[in-house]
Amino acid sequence: MAHKSRRPVGARSLDRLMPFEDDCLLVVIETPKGSSNKLAFEPRYGTFVLKSVLPAGAVFPFDFGFVPSTRADDGDPLDVLVLMDAPVFPGCIVPSRLLGVIEAEQSADGETERNDRLIAVAANSATHRSIQKLSDLSQDLIAQIEHFFISYNEVKGKRFTVKGQSGEKRAIALVKAASIRSRLPSSASSLHVAISRRTRGSSRRR
Repeated sequence: MAHKSRRPVGARSLDRLMPFEDDCLLVVIETPKGSSNKLAFEPRYGTFVLKSVLPAGAVFPFDFGFVPSTRADDGDPLDVLVLMDAPVFPGCIVPSRLLGVIEAEQSADGETERNDRLIAVAANSATHRSIQKLSDLSQDLIAQIEHFFISYNEVKGKRFTVKGQSGEKRAIALVKAASIRSRLPSSASSLHVAISRRTRGSSRRR
């Protein structure tokens, strides 16, 4: 007799949790620090799937996950790198403090889209308790994080171009915009992204 998995009454899928709770950013960890396996949450299955394997010797420098109920320019939830004392398991929800964002673009097959990387620290971290803003991290560490994503995308045949670094206010604004976008129909969301790209392009030309 087949057994049916049952979700507790009132429980939400991980990708449908609220982005913020009690002044903390909620991050769903997909790939733990030190892993060479890139995992991703797949809503169709309600669990995690293996998306890719990094080259020998390459591992994720910190726990990597997403912000639920957000939709970035590429159609996926916003990505977050979380600093914490020790790696956690895929699916662990980590209340975090936003430090800032590495703003970037990703190019492949002649198409370019926004692909920012939020940087956060676990709210309960002891080791990183004194880190309150992105500028508290050494430029060497930030450069290593940027280099990881550049190399990671090169392996996939994509180009990852860092456009700059911004602080907490900009990061929060990106989360709020992505949260609004996640509630729009796909067609309206695509229009919203296109308008945003034109606006950013106009701003850069000024």
